[in-house]
Amino acid sequence: MPTNNSGNTGQDSRNQSYWFHILSQNTPAARNLHAARLVDKAWQQGDRVCIVCDSSQQAQELDDLLWQFSPDAFIPHSIVPDTATTCTDPVGILLCPPVAEDWDTVVVLSATLPPDADRFHRLALVAHNDPAVLNQARSQFKQLRALGIEPRVHDFRKR
Repeated sequence: MPTNNSGNTGQDSRNQSYWFHILSQNTPAARNLHAARLVDKAWQQGDRVCIVCDSSQQAQELDDLLWQFSPDAFIPHSIVPDTATTCTDPVGILLCPPVAEDWDTVVVLSATLPPDADRFHRLALVAHNDPAVLNQARSQFKQLRALGIEPRVHDFRKR
């Protein structure tokens, strides 16, 4: 996976990677499943991983999915409802903005790009093939570009 070498703030940008995943399916369930796969992969590599959500319903759906995601292994996780709650698990499902120092990999499912998005080691935007969700993700993509970040696009619609 290529890294971003744009000289971003504070951290060594050679260790940073940004992705924009566009799914061929147009359902929230497909988006959640793809996010769970990304979480599993990053967690297996030793990262602290969070998924940023907009609603408690989405957080609960992801919680249920992570409990049953792999029949061979448990992905230790918890829902983090607000910034006052500390996540002690290696995976967090956040209903609040992530703090760069707390997370290695951030999977964005929310409508809002996290503040200081250029400070995370890894960040993935995940959109399913729905016009409203795609427009939201494109807006976030433009925000990353404005920060000097060129995310690598994985367009699964073309496969």
